[in-house]
Amino acid sequence: MDKIAVLIPCYNESKTIGKVVSDFKKILPEAVVYVYNNNSSDDTAQIAESHGAIVRHEHQQGKGNVIRRMFREIDAECYIMTDGDDTYPAETALEMADAVFMRDMDMVIGDRLSSTYFTENKRSFHNFGNLLVRKSINVLFQNDIKDIMTGYRAFSYGFVKTFPVLSKGFEIETEMSIHAIDKNMSVENIVIDYRDRPEGSKSKLNTYSDGLKVLRTIVRLYRTYRPIGFFGTIALLMALVAAVFFIPIVHTYLRTGSVPNFPTLIVCGFTMIASIQSFFAGLTLETMIQKNRQDFEMELHRAYENKRNRKQPAPK
Repeated sequence: MDKIAVLIPCYNESKTIGKVVSDFKKILPEAVVYVYNNNSSDDTAQIAESHGAIVRHEHQQGKGNVIRRMFREIDAECYIMTDGDDTYPAETALEMADAVFMRDMDMVIGDRLSSTYFTENKRSFHNFGNLLVRKSINVLFQNDIKDIMTGYRAFSYGFVKTFPVLSKGFEIETEMSIHAIDKNMSVENIVIDYRDRPEGSKSKLNTYSDGLKVLRTIVRLYRTYRPIGFFGTIALLMALVAAVFFIPIVHTYLRTGSVPNFPTLIVCGFTMIASIQSFFAGLTLETMIQKNRQDFEMELHRAYENKRNRKQPAPK
């Protein structure tokens, strides 16, 4: 088991990957640097290997697929995840690792948004998207994570080995954040100095299509992790619609003794029934989520037991 593993998912980062690997090996000489090449068409893999990284390959395209492979294959006491585009400072990695080792943090977030991100990043819609995602998640999940979509994070062994990776692409950071919130894991924000990509290095993130994927992921995870909030909101909206159309019918009936709009009355009845069904669906799923959290605590216990067994010296 490695003491510290630096994980770098890469796709066509030949202009920067050599510097990134060298910087992290200099700051964390005890760490093992892993570069996972995701079908690059340039010399990313060769350059990373020449600078001392262990290079492996993931052939399913997408950052989420790469991280699934990393988390499955690598055992370490502390994981540092970064990008290969040289936008994150390696100097902060030591502080992030200390948060895992000394303060038992499960996830440490490299917070760009509280530092130089908005001045360094020249893509205005990226800035707006980051703020929108942060606000949405912190309101929906009642938390205060400062940078939801940062690719610079540190993890404990327990987090990595109990995190179910479902996303295939750039939505993975959002999924990590919500998982940590839902499972009541210890999270710390550390402000980092962000720098924009060097000239000639192009972002793989599409502002619009990937932004929509992230927003869909938020809705999907809110439905999964907060079913009573999701289905309760739908139930409330349907109940309000039914009430708005039902009140005039009642008023007419009390005034004239007749019901002239039977089709509207029938639709109101079915809408209210659907509202009740939605509420109880959320209630049932919320009970299942509570059971899932109990099972997760036992899974976390088994992960740390496995970690202790791996650290024990082999019998002579």
